[in-house]
Amino acid sequence: MSHLSFDFLQECDHAPRLTEMAAFFSATASGLSGVPRKRPVVDLRLVQQDQGMIDFISKHQTLWGRFDPHYFSSIPYRLEEEARLGHALFTYGLDRGSYSLPVGYYVLGSAEGTFARTLGTMANGVIRTLSCSPNDENRESFYLHGDPEFSSFFLGPFHRLDASYLLADPVLRQLYGKFDIILEDTTFQMYSPNRSAQIAFVKSHLKDDGIMLFIEKFRHPDPAEYARRELQKDYGYKARFFSSNEIDQKNETILKTMNLNEVTHEDMAQAIAQHFRYASLTWNSGNFYTVAASNSASNLQDLIGRMCEPCIPNEYVYSDLPQSMAGLAIDLPSFRKVVGP
Repeated sequence: MSHLSFDFLQECDHAPRLTEMAAFFSATASGLSGVPRKRPVVDLRLVQQDQGMIDFISKHQTLWGRFDPHYFSSIPYRLEEEARLGHALFTYGLDRGSYSLPVGYYVLGSAEGTFARTLGTMANGVIRTLSCSPNDENRESFYLHGDPEFSSFFLGPFHRLDASYLLADPVLRQLYGKFDIILEDTTFQMYSPNRSAQIAFVKSHLKDDGIMLFIEKFRHPDPAEYARRELQKDYGYKARFFSSNEIDQKNETILKTMNLNEVTHEDMAQAIAQHFRYASLTWNSGNFYTVAASNSASNLQDLIGRMCEPCIPNEYVYSDLPQSMAGLAIDLPSFRKVVGP
């Protein structure tokens, strides 16, 4: 292990996610706090009766754990995006893999791993998936619906996953330690702003032509604009699910710390450019964005072309999509048209 790797692991071990934020995530993952007043549901008007997304939603909602209601009540229209991205990844995997030669998806930081498990279940072995979390409560939720045949769960933070685990795990052995898709779900911002090192560590598990997706909350160069978007999130969306006191308490105990570890679009583009040739914004909700990056232009174009238009009201979207990141330009396809029943 290099000195840099040792320093990075130590940085992660002492990060807020595993120290001052630990109690919050433990209580929320167990369902003892942070429970919304009502269960969030997909707005079918936004998915425009697209049959592929509806099929994904139908399976997804049967696999929810205890943290999912909190998560989907906290980020405006993240649930609709889960269906949009999920269907795109589902068809992408089916077209590239088979039961004997499966493709691999790794979703880090997505609590009980519902998204990855849905993909593994629907693909019936063509897609093998891994989720990870340092919370045992999330692991318990992962197994609430039984022991999945095609999805695995690593109990531990993302920086403690190593190749030996991947090669020994019976669900993942056929992947030989490398994934076709890796999705970072609002995780890095819980540890530090050290995006280049974080990407480098996780990319070691990615195939050379694989795609890495980042769902992150970005810092805005204009603090006033950032604050306006936060007010929109809190009182245009989250207020449907949480009281003002609950929203204010989370802002005080979690978001102020997390905000210190957010980066700007420019920072993120510079970090990605150290590891990938191409990157595009594919989704936006206020201060939250999804970025897709790869060294394979054709694979990235293929995945983006499988996404329909974002399923979110226009007033929450502040960027033209899809859009290449600075210095990482790629010829972008149009989003696909929805396909009704």
